[in-house]
Amino acid sequence: MRHDTLRVPDAALHYELRGSGPLLVLVGAPMGTRFFAAAADLLAADHTVLTTDPRGIGASVLDVPESGSTPQARADDLARLIAHVDAGPAAVFGSSGGAVTGLALAERHPGVAHTVIAHEPPVTEVLEDREERRAAIEDIIATYESGDPAGAWKKFMVNANIHEGPPAGPPPDAQQIADERFWFRHEMRGTTVFRPDIAALRSGPTRVVVALGEDSAGQLLDRTSHALAALLGTAPVPFPGGHIAFVMDPPGFAARLREVLAL
Repeated sequence: MRHDTLRVPDAALHYELRGSGPLLVLVGAPMGTRFFAAAADLLAADHTVLTTDPRGIGASVLDVPESGSTPQARADDLARLIAHVDAGPAAVFGSSGGAVTGLALAERHPGVAHTVIAHEPPVTEVLEDREERRAAIEDIIATYESGDPAGAWKKFMVNANIHEGPPAGPPPDAQQIADERFWFRHEMRGTTVFRPDIAALRSGPTRVVVALGEDSAGQLLDRTSHALAALLGTAPVPFPGGHIAFVMDPPGFAARLREVLAL
């Protein structure tokens, strides 16, 4: 594995590259390289695996720290990274906000990815209750800005219809706190108001697969995944586990991703 940095017009993007073979990109938002490391190690046996910290997160530093992060800007970053490593076209697996990044990549840079697997994208703008969901996000952000991160997280989980609490672990370090701050203040709104261009996704050269965790039934992203797939004229493809299966079960995730890429 090698670590490197790509300079883009308004940021320095940290990325990691493993293995050899067809190019596979694993991307999240706000999740960065460390969340995908175990799965990337497994997939590097037969792929060149590219992971990155999205702009403003981890080691990917913005020239103007308080500037926002939109799916469009992150898609442009991915296109530059894929061109930089010179191993494309790529297969892109994006989860959560990274799934929205992948959809924006397919729209803005046709053919850079031959396949985009959008795993549980929070595209609430495709839902009938989009105005309610938009208001909920604004309330979550306002709660965080009021100095109540724990309250913001509680409201976030309620809005997502996720009832289990966060896993126990050590207190967050300074980087995790900074990433959380950037996500609430500068990334969450832009990601959730993104409305996919269904016509462009259906007619473009990139195969778009909507993926959904088998344990996510009844959650908000179960709804968004089914709604997006229906608009695309497909059905969500099941993956094991829930929203972060690539963290909780890297072997099961890697095996399923290989199956889906081979379809």
